[in-house]
Amino acid sequence: MNHTRQLAAIMFTDIVGYTSLMGSDEQKTFDILEKNRQIHKPTISRYNGRWIKEMGDGVMATFENVSDAVNAAIKIMQACIAANEYKLCIGIHLAEVVFADDDVFGDGVNIAARVQASAAPGCIFISEAVHRNVSNKTGIQSQFAKEAILKNVSQPIRMYQVMVEGGDVFVPEIQAAVVNERSIAVLPFANMSSDPEQEYFSDGISEEIINMLAQVQELKVIGRTSSFAFKGKNMDLKVIGDQLKVNYILEGSVRKSGNKLRITAQLIKVEDGFHLYSEKFDRELEDIFAIQDEVSLAILNAIKIKIFGAEKEAVLKRYTENVEAYKLYLQGRFHLNIFTPDNLFKAIEYFDKAIELEPEYAIAYAYKAFCYMNLVDFNWIPPDKGKPQVRLAAMKSLELDDKIAESLLAVGRIKLHWEWKIEEAAAIYRKAIDINSSSAESHIQLGMCLSLLDRYEEALKESEIAESLDPLSILNLWYASVMPYAAGDYKKLHAYGKKMVALAPNFFPGYMMLGYSHLLLKKYPKAIDAFEKMVQFAPGTYSLGCLGQAYGLQGDIQKAREVLEKMQDYLQYESEANHSIGSVYFSIGEWDKAFEYYEKSFERREGQLLWIKYIFRYFPESFKDPRVRNLLDRIGTPYKF
Repeated sequence: MNHTRQLAAIMFTDIVGYTSLMGSDEQKTFDILEKNRQIHKPTISRYNGRWIKEMGDGVMATFENVSDAVNAAIKIMQACIAANEYKLCIGIHLAEVVFADDDVFGDGVNIAARVQASAAPGCIFISEAVHRNVSNKTGIQSQFAKEAILKNVSQPIRMYQVMVEGGDVFVPEIQAAVVNERSIAVLPFANMSSDPEQEYFSDGISEEIINMLAQVQELKVIGRTSSFAFKGKNMDLKVIGDQLKVNYILEGSVRKSGNKLRITAQLIKVEDGFHLYSEKFDRELEDIFAIQDEVSLAILNAIKIKIFGAEKEAVLKRYTENVEAYKLYLQGRFHLNIFTPDNLFKAIEYFDKAIELEPEYAIAYAYKAFCYMNLVDFNWIPPDKGKPQVRLAAMKSLELDDKIAESLLAVGRIKLHWEWKIEEAAAIYRKAIDINSSSAESHIQLGMCLSLLDRYEEALKESEIAESLDPLSILNLWYASVMPYAAGDYKKLHAYGKKMVALAPNFFPGYMMLGYSHLLLKKYPKAIDAFEKMVQFAPGTYSLGCLGQAYGLQGDIQKAREVLEKMQDYLQYESEANHSIGSVYFSIGEWDKAFEYYEKSFERREGQLLWIKYIFRYFPESFKDPRVRNLLDRIGTPYKF
């Protein structure tokens, strides 16, 4: 037997439901089989492939070049979609095999067959060996599908789906979320005071206990926004626990009258409603810090978590001993959480008053920086008025206390979004997570860094962690959705968009992410519809820029130009529009004009420009333009050709 051993890409294809087709209409099935041959043979030949054999309704072929194998599979699948008579499953693996007597042998053949058998109907699955070879090839897009133990294969195999325009998308089975053995939600303590203005105080105590418990690495603590989503709702605690995926809930109440406090707290086990801890405190206002310490330690004791040393110090850490400064700080947090321009300014006023009483109040500086950064990023104040304030407050916070996550986050945001020092920012966010593993924002910001560094699987994990920590936070969902957008995972991106719209129908980012998911699929009319809703809820250059890009990518140049004209109306009071305008010009093919605006955007360090490579991917050929390479090199984001 003559045989040769060589590296080859092995492709298996299979007609979905062939056996049942044969049983219902034999002649039609034979016609489909012949049509399948007519699709396969010339395509395999065109891509320099070798037809090995037919196996019933399946075909086996090999290719010397991995890209040829994948491109052939795409063309075969597209032809099958166009025929619209049957579906295929295709699998490809790269391995060293033995060719002998017009057949192929070896473990690689078995793996390729098993990859094909794992593929969902209408999908192309490739092994990781193939994925590594084609992940940077123009015109080929793939995304992680699943990892599985395949029959007669000793190690788990990671499989990726090759995306085909108009084709099906593999949807992984969603496993029931596993409740962390030690996980807790702190519901907002009810304000029992006769004065509704004291609500900031009851909210603040709840939030402070959340922050204290979050210092414990062994405990998963649901974020403030998701816990506070149940404020004022008389819901069964079992239902709340199921929604937040926790097994403990802390609830309580606060009555404040002058300098007198009455605080109650109850820790309930979600599974059976059993009260593990219940306490009532009648104290003076000056005792508030001791009460919070006692409640936090009692909770940890009740759920059998022991803390020592540095971890205990972190839980019991006091940022101030000044009760008046603390009350002002809580009022600042109250207005920050309302998150409107007016309330952010009010929050800054309270933080400043707290700092005046307590000049070394590190966490107050950190939140002051956060307020100013959002005012700048949402175009609510000019950058030259806000950015210096952010830098001063953030650096002061870090100088006073570099052992709190809030200080690290304040500086990390500057490093990432304004200075574009991605690696430095990632290191800072990791430190923040080491301090507070329940900080959803730290995980989100780290995920953004990883996305920009093309480490998409790691980034998606961070977004999933963040969502589990604060699943009902609309801002959290928006920022978490950036990771699947960067990864090109339009299925997950679409799911984030739908969830945001369901939670907050007037919140523009939900429609933005839905629009981007449609753009990735080249479903331009649906994208335009989503972006028009975005413009309706948030008129301005940012929203119009998204709409203009969709028109441009659809080829409707006239509509895109009309959008550009509308954008001019906002320039008198929006200073960071260069990126948006440039991207509309880019989408209609006027790249010279686009780069004029991109240069202005670069000079002003507009935050959106950090993500510009994801605009360029709509035109893969643009990566050959030296201006694209030069811009991305200066920004510091890696790119593939």
